[in-house]
Amino acid sequence: MIRFASTDSRRETGNIKWDLQGPLPFGIADMDIESPPCVVDALQQRLNHRFYGYAFMTDELKKAICGYLTTMHGVQNPRLEWLHAIPGCVPAFTLAARTVCPRPEHEVMVCTPVYPPMLHCHEDAGCSLLQVPYIKVNGHWEFDWEGMEAAVTPNTRMFLLCNPHNPLGRVWSKEDILRLGDFCERHDLILCSDEIHCDLVLDDDLKHFTALNLPARQLNRVVMLSAPSKTFNLAGICFTFMAVPNPELLAAIRRIQGHTLPTLNVFAYAAALAAYRDGWEWHKQLIRTLRRNWQFLHDFIARELPGLKLCHQEATYLAWIDCSALGVESPHRFFLEKADVFLDDGARFGSPQSVRLNFATSPEILEQGLQAMHRAVQKLKSGS
Repeated sequence: MIRFASTDSRRETGNIKWDLQGPLPFGIADMDIESPPCVVDALQQRLNHRFYGYAFMTDELKKAICGYLTTMHGVQNPRLEWLHAIPGCVPAFTLAARTVCPRPEHEVMVCTPVYPPMLHCHEDAGCSLLQVPYIKVNGHWEFDWEGMEAAVTPNTRMFLLCNPHNPLGRVWSKEDILRLGDFCERHDLILCSDEIHCDLVLDDDLKHFTALNLPARQLNRVVMLSAPSKTFNLAGICFTFMAVPNPELLAAIRRIQGHTLPTLNVFAYAAALAAYRDGWEWHKQLIRTLRRNWQFLHDFIARELPGLKLCHQEATYLAWIDCSALGVESPHRFFLEKADVFLDDGARFGSPQSVRLNFATSPEILEQGLQAMHRAVQKLKSGS
């Protein structure tokens, strides 16, 4: 059963969303939904053990992840030795960039708008960033294949992908990923694919296609990243896995990592095992809940805020809203100051006239926030 947080139950808990993002927060990708009972039970059992020493990713957990990759995403014969645990996706793709782009002139290619840390991982890696904007085709975001071909250089070493896409909500098609695999092969690029939202596909007609399903000849250039954190609301527990089929590339990543990141704790491993092994009935309820919330959000904006533009939400619980029709300098600041509603600032993603709204909350909180946004826009239109 899906259990929502109330407006007060998460305050004063050291939570970024509810303690730092204002009265009505719809920012950071943190659901106002309790984690699955199977995860809570596993954590309680581990807590009751009373010994919290150094831990490692056991074969039991690796087998659960490999089984999940096959059952949920059709990966044929995933191997335990592909897997490497790390505290989060952000350090993971930064680590991949450090490994693949060791010199300042080396480039990471990324398409924009995109999840903000992807626009900054090159800074930690000491290399360069190459940005290619997505393009809209018949109201649908697409790769600019011609732009990518024109932009790539001999110094480009890695393509950083977000699939499903944050914040555009796109589920890149099998054809897209196969074409991207060919692009990376042709230009000798490592494909680092952040697939943390892969189990949040909301469109019944679509299916996530993982980079681990690229042809065998291209798997040696794939670094796939995923985690239970978004799907099962476990971001604060910090468990991510890399799947790297190329043993030499994985060894290089581990060597570059060295001692720069902490080992994961006992609770991270316990939570991940419970989620991947036992969380899928709860997951079905979650998807139904997110679909209902998305439909409510879509209908409200179409009816009450027609100047705001939504794309069709194929995946994730993060809606991308074009607010350019409002005519304000910063939509993020406008809604925060005039409606007490915190929305992620599109400028951080590379699109200053857009905002990102997290709709993984209770219907009551979602409606409260949308009504506040509506009142603010009405005042703006009336000049009051």
